[in-house]
Amino acid sequence: MAFESYGGFLKLLEQAGELVRISQPVATELEITELANREMKKPGGGRALLFEKPAVNGQVSPFPLAINCFGSPRRMAASLGASSVDELAAELGSLLKAKPPTSFREALKLLGTAFELRHARPKLIKTGPCKEVIHRFEAPPTRVEPWPAAPEVDRPTTFGSQPPTLLNLPIQKCWPLDGGRFITLPCVVTRDPDTGERNLGMYRIQIYDERTTGMHWQLQKVAARHGRRYYETGQRMPVAIFLGGDPAFTFCATAPLPDGLDEFLLAGYLRKQSVELVKCETNDLEVPANADFVIEGFIDPREPLRMEGPFGDHTGYYTLPEPYPVFHVTALTHRKDAVYPATIVGIPPMEDFYLGSASVKLFLPIFKMNFPEIVDIALPAEGVFHNLVFVSIRKSYPMQAYKIMHGLWGMGQMMFTKYIVVVDDDVDVHNTSDVLFRLCANTDPQRDSIFTKGPADVLDHATSEIAMGTKMGIDATRKLAGEGFKRRWPPLIRMDEGVRKKLDALFGGNR
Repeated sequence: MAFESYGGFLKLLEQAGELVRISQPVATELEITELANREMKKPGGGRALLFEKPAVNGQVSPFPLAINCFGSPRRMAASLGASSVDELAAELGSLLKAKPPTSFREALKLLGTAFELRHARPKLIKTGPCKEVIHRFEAPPTRVEPWPAAPEVDRPTTFGSQPPTLLNLPIQKCWPLDGGRFITLPCVVTRDPDTGERNLGMYRIQIYDERTTGMHWQLQKVAARHGRRYYETGQRMPVAIFLGGDPAFTFCATAPLPDGLDEFLLAGYLRKQSVELVKCETNDLEVPANADFVIEGFIDPREPLRMEGPFGDHTGYYTLPEPYPVFHVTALTHRKDAVYPATIVGIPPMEDFYLGSASVKLFLPIFKMNFPEIVDIALPAEGVFHNLVFVSIRKSYPMQAYKIMHGLWGMGQMMFTKYIVVVDDDVDVHNTSDVLFRLCANTDPQRDSIFTKGPADVLDHATSEIAMGTKMGIDATRKLAGEGFKRRWPPLIRMDEGVRKKLDALFGGNR
């Protein structure tokens, strides 16, 4: 199912009883965060919130703010037009099994082909709802040399009584020690200057003033690699940020796709309809025609980096200030009925847990193609995405758990995982209590643990050096003789199946 606007998605949520409207003014400074955090901490993730009158510095914004729209399994599936994420994962798995790959590289190539064949590539159209209101900014001189102003356009530019800028959108200051206001659900479009390949990522955006922001793309991200090439050549880098539109775009911006595979292909596959793109007003990048907001601009590699942060991050701690590129706004366009989508991150569980869980489920077929012994993978909320990974396997030979650990550490963003716990196939990895029981019962700490070194998340404050750290793997599977275990492995206590069935028939399954 394809959504033509973020508002259309919210309408579906409201009809399903998954959305609460808040009609009184609520401040974008801290207050929206407090209400959203309370909702996200409720069992099952609570409900989505639509703030009809978000207030910026005491002034009500003309645009409503929606938050926690992905914060439950039901809403996450609804955002992708499905009854469940498992349903989508099974469908993708069946497509890939049509021609089993013989290598990880071939699996990734086949993944792109599956997306492309299912629905046509994104198509470029002349205009769309995201251009219903257009405001171009006069171009200021840079620190190095002047550059020509963008031509004026004779189109509507009203934003209430003021034209739209970064200062009058309902952008939040989320936590007390944050360095300012941050756009928290931005879909950032960049292009590889060498290959022309597009990337869609999500990197927080700190507002410096009405025309400039910080661009927090971490060292290992694809957009950061694109940026390094522009810095090497000294050419100005075009960047486009969009918000809203089909909620599938937001998911795809966070999905761990391999470098070079267009996220809009995945979006087309999920929404069962090609993504319609329009060209930006002030650069050659393309954005979804049905986006709610589009912020166009550039990064000048001749300009010094600027300190960005602090920011209350998904780690549950503040990310301290670090230097990042400065993004200059050249145009801001939006729908007339635009909704500003937002989220907050912090001490789990939060909304982002459901986005991460959906990614793991959807891409589990890819993991299984490379490691057929894998049964399931889970990223517990307490691990704030990739700090902690549970994986269950069908074990058939000694040291197989260690093969899985090293294999996962070598796959994309799994390189950031600090702890991997491998258990047997009869363990529900989504039941943290069950995993911890096996971890404590089935391991000898020295024999069953391994340490290694590798890249670390830039946001990880605990590593001794930024972006570098150690990882720990724990083999919590039953031990085989070839693994140095010289005793008999005892059976797990289980009730006789005949007795269980008899008493289920007599007293019901709940007794």
